[in-house]
Amino acid sequence: MGDLHGSVAPKLTLQWCSVFGSDGISIFCMPLIHLTERPNMQWADRIGRRIKLRDLHVLQAVAQAGSMSKAASQLAISVQVVSKAIADLEHTVGVPLLDRIPQGVEPTAYGRALMHRSVIAFEELRQGIKDIEYLSDPTAGEVRIGSTDALAASFVSAVIDRLSRSYPRILFHVVTGTAKLLRRELAERSVDLLIFRHRASIANEQQSFEFLFESPHIVAAGASNPWVGRRRVGLAQLMGELWALPPPDNEFGAFIAEAFRASGLDFPRAAVVALTLDMRANLLKTGRYLTVFPEFWLQLPDPHPFIRKLPIELPIASGPIGIVTLKNRALSPVAQLFIETAREVAKPLARRK
Repeated sequence: MGDLHGSVAPKLTLQWCSVFGSDGISIFCMPLIHLTERPNMQWADRIGRRIKLRDLHVLQAVAQAGSMSKAASQLAISVQVVSKAIADLEHTVGVPLLDRIPQGVEPTAYGRALMHRSVIAFEELRQGIKDIEYLSDPTAGEVRIGSTDALAASFVSAVIDRLSRSYPRILFHVVTGTAKLLRRELAERSVDLLIFRHRASIANEQQSFEFLFESPHIVAAGASNPWVGRRRVGLAQLMGELWALPPPDNEFGAFIAEAFRASGLDFPRAAVVALTLDMRANLLKTGRYLTVFPEFWLQLPDPHPFIRKLPIELPIASGPIGIVTLKNRALSPVAQLFIETAREVAKPLARRK
């Protein structure tokens, strides 16, 4: 070291450290200057040759378990192996991936970002294996479809029935939920595609929509209901009837409330509040109740045996029904077969408009 008068002061290097003493991980420190000196990190030198799928799998396991030792037990490896895998990853990417908390460990913002992308990478690899299996045996494979309860029970069921007759060994995974949940499932590649109703308010730049058919919501009653068979019925005339409806704060219930408001009416007092389509259908079968259904639910897979549409046109648009996929994502051959079959099943419905 030089004297204090003429020499250049030593350059101070700050460090971050990951310390996981009780969990078996050794202290791992890295100069923070490393983070700023790699703007042109080369994929082959820094990432492609050094990040291992096993290490990413270990990171996911630690994050899910919240502990190095628990993750080691679940993976049937030693804590030292887990510790080294995390340290190797942190050294490669140059940032801390885990933080110590009183309950164990949790991923940092860097760790969450890496895990989010690694989940997608693992899913793409899994799909690649499925594609290989399909190429070796075109009659088999699997497709994962996200949809609403109503569409899954009607249109999606009709598509599956038709496709499975030609390809009986295809495995169909169907996930149902709200539009928000389904779009997240698609973004995370947990499903291959969505079949649901499109609305401009939930459009997504990373997802594409292919129109299949239009199907409005209708006021429905059981075949023995006194209102069935009338040529003209006004919505206001039905306000005093027994209604079975979803709650108004639900996504579908909010749509129904908007339809009544557009007609200058309040949301009717429901005698039964229920989300399930089957329950409301069974209530309609008694001939005493009314509800609102999407029209396709009465048409597919076959015309409904005891539910009828009343001659009322709700004053708001329901939105088109179609296929939602991720942009720039290659679909598996089985998923493409499903989409082709969906187009065929939708043709008669599209021609009705």
